[in-house]
Amino acid sequence: MTTLIRVTRVATATMAVLALAASAAPALAAPVPGSPGPFSGARAAAADGLPEGWQFTGTGNGRQLVWTSADTVPMGDARVEFYDGDRLLGRPSAGPDGRTFRLRADGARFAGATDLRVVAGGRRLDARGAAAAPQSGRTTVPSAQEAPLPANAVDPGKAGNYRTADGAYTLKSVKLPGYAAPVEMRATVVGPTNAPGKRPVVLFLHGRHSVCYIPGGELGGEWPCKNGTKPIPSERGYLQSQKLLASQGYVTVSIAANGINAQDHLADDAGAQARSSLVRLHLARWADWSADRSGAPAAVRALAPADLSRVMLVGHSRGGEGVNRAALDSLEKPPASQDGYRGPVRWKIRGNVLIGPTVFGQNPVPDVPSMTILPGCDGDVSDLQGQIYADGTRGVSRGAALHSSVYMVGANHNFFNTEWTPGQAAAPADDDFWPGETPDPVCGVGKKTRLTAAQQQTAGATYIAAAARLFVAGDDRVRPLLDGSNRRAPSADPARVLTHAVGAHRTPAFLPDPTTTVTGGRVCAQIDPDPKRACLPSGEHGGSPSPHFASWETMPEPGRDAMVMQWSRAGSPVTVRPARPVSLAGAESLALRVFVPPNTTGTKLDVTVVDAAGKRATLGRATVDGLPGTERTSSYWAREVRVPLAAAVRAGLDLKHVKSLELTPRTASGKAWLMDAWGWRPGTPAVKPAGLTRVDIGRLQVKEGDSGTKTYRIPVQVTGHGSGQLRLFVPKPGTDQTTSRLVTVRPGSQAIDVPVSVTGNTRFGSSISSDIFVKAVRGVAVGSHRGGVTALNDDPMPKVTMTPVAGDVVEGKKLTWRVALSAVSDSDMMYQFDFAKVTDGTELSTKDVDPVWLKETFDQQPDPERPLSKMLAQGSPSLWFHIPAGKLRTDVTVPTVADRVREPAETVRGQLFMYDEQWNPKPGPVVTGTVRDAS
Repeated sequence: MTTLIRVTRVATATMAVLALAASAAPALAAPVPGSPGPFSGARAAAADGLPEGWQFTGTGNGRQLVWTSADTVPMGDARVEFYDGDRLLGRPSAGPDGRTFRLRADGARFAGATDLRVVAGGRRLDARGAAAAPQSGRTTVPSAQEAPLPANAVDPGKAGNYRTADGAYTLKSVKLPGYAAPVEMRATVVGPTNAPGKRPVVLFLHGRHSVCYIPGGELGGEWPCKNGTKPIPSERGYLQSQKLLASQGYVTVSIAANGINAQDHLADDAGAQARSSLVRLHLARWADWSADRSGAPAAVRALAPADLSRVMLVGHSRGGEGVNRAALDSLEKPPASQDGYRGPVRWKIRGNVLIGPTVFGQNPVPDVPSMTILPGCDGDVSDLQGQIYADGTRGVSRGAALHSSVYMVGANHNFFNTEWTPGQAAAPADDDFWPGETPDPVCGVGKKTRLTAAQQQTAGATYIAAAARLFVAGDDRVRPLLDGSNRRAPSADPARVLTHAVGAHRTPAFLPDPTTTVTGGRVCAQIDPDPKRACLPSGEHGGSPSPHFASWETMPEPGRDAMVMQWSRAGSPVTVRPARPVSLAGAESLALRVFVPPNTTGTKLDVTVVDAAGKRATLGRATVDGLPGTERTSSYWAREVRVPLAAAVRAGLDLKHVKSLELTPRTASGKAWLMDAWGWRPGTPAVKPAGLTRVDIGRLQVKEGDSGTKTYRIPVQVTGHGSGQLRLFVPKPGTDQTTSRLVTVRPGSQAIDVPVSVTGNTRFGSSISSDIFVKAVRGVAVGSHRGGVTALNDDPMPKVTMTPVAGDVVEGKKLTWRVALSAVSDSDMMYQFDFAKVTDGTELSTKDVDPVWLKETFDQQPDPERPLSKMLAQGSPSLWFHIPAGKLRTDVTVPTVADRVREPAETVRGQLFMYDEQWNPKPGPVVTGTVRDAS
């Protein structure tokens, strides 16, 4: 079976869409320092009944949905998404001003789209959503604080006995595929000085943050940093964790990734492969230095030698996705065309720690143990999509690796890194949890459930040390801190930290899917717009959905199910019956991952199993409490509850053939969701990678041509041994839907064969991509999950002129210039008009122009009076405007005001800039205007 996608080069999205016109834009683009935003008209109430800040531009296939933020959207880790109500419209591309976001809107999916929202990681970004009132149907009062969990026998947060030293190194920058500017090779190191032998290594990778700053001033996103600005030292943000680990005998290295952060907005994978390359380039250097310390930097030689056979990776935010890819790439080599490191693998990754991570590809490495920290008050990756690093491993490989989820009540996204924390950071920093109109009862500053920065950082360091002690040192005594055994590390107090896990000594028992029969409840779809199928129907959950149900590239998404039950009286059992009996032989307990609505307490469920012969045994009673939660948190998260199988053994059940699970409510009313249930026994097994078949989707770039239609095929690389199964998704052009199918792949096979037709023309326009994406199901490891065919524009950009319409006016009138093209374009043409210094005569000032225009366009006030070219603290003030697709011209105006001050003629001077498809600016015409006294 093949799928034919036709791509006709007609009017399309703006230049900002670039090669991603039909694909998901990976992230927020880096704001251009000093650019105040687009033309003021974009922030006026739009036509078509759209909310303020929204508009449609272009016509036909060139139609775009445009949202313009009143303020620059800061660089963050989550992708920006457009929604109509709860329906995903798509992921827009960001313009270079950092305020304008554009989405191709040429399909039926936009019919009647008026309930528009801008979301990133579950958080509303648009003006209406930023201060939205609480939604109905969910309480905003958190439940009473639960009693502290029992202390674990071993506390990994206690400092060790080794002396430590810290330092830094800087190596020659590296060139990575797809990135124009070289990426830095800089790191902060901390390690023991008196530890015997070679020591295990922990490498930290920070997430996506602004990259440069002016001391005492603002943030910026250009790379390399301009003169007068400094790189933000995000790599120094984990020193507390590094020092704790170093005292315990680990060599730690925290690497800088500003060069990737500034350039990853055009990458299909939002920079995951580049971050993996950077991690492995550093590890390769450490492998060299381990073999010959004489060539190591002084900061490295000051530490105990490193043992590269025992490595743990720690990634924060997009750094989490980066280290996940690095672990995969250390097991199975990625395609050479995508990778920045092609040397041998001279290290072994023993485990990953992922802090508030993104998981855009939703393809976690199944055979590398992991611990994912989910911050309960995350305001950046606020849907807590990192939960997929546990859930997404189920059934993919052997299941021996432990994958732990650690829910940290009251923690936000930024404070795990001191360089992203106000009062600790060198550059400007903030609390990422947005305040809203009223203080949040769970996450508001000063609330009992909200952690301070110091408390959060201490808890984070403690649990990172716990993962190192389990994954690297093999100390099973710390496992109860990570695997849902309900133990706490006193060093992390007062943080309340809850955990559950999949993998390790768990055997799959009851994992709901469409073949599961449920009586008294129903199998539900985690990702589905149909409320009759959905586990959490739209509007029911109040805010962000469950972390377990983090959405991906498609709605609905087959293959992701759970079980939901609701009752109005006690004693009515819900029976879960898989298609075939399951085995619990050898297990000590039945471990269930169950969640109930936030802020509820005391939900009680009797747990019963029935064997194939009909023999029954009630194992015990499980009590489940909800997490503290509000409309602004993602709190529908499963608690792990265990009931011993001793009663089943005493009753003589055949545990090799268990046919059903019964859950009987013992509370008067309630609702609960069952994610899965497993046979559980203690211990952490050794993990041997299964050598999975690896699949990488590539990107083919072709010239569109001047006429005719050609057919191309999306490149797919399948490597490794054996066979496996994945799910292939193909977007339906012009809609928010996809088609999907299960595909069996093996090296050398042509199972994934998607042809794409490209029709050429002679008009300038944006390049267009037609994409597919894949997700592992069984026996497959997915590297590059998304790719396609990009039809590159091969027609010249229309020439542009800028001529005065009213270039010499009396005060109170509008200076006007006409910007005209030599030919129409198939895409919107974006331009930047910079106010330049006037060297001959008096320059027009902030008090000579309309104050409303000044405020709306530049967010500036007339006082203190200053020349227009110097109204901003940094950078040149710019007017952003566009010529719509199919149009030849537009006018640019500067409205002036009349005053009673007698003064000489004043001049304004401007430089026009246009952009190519890589957003490289090209200078255009220079114009001037003159304003004279009215008297």
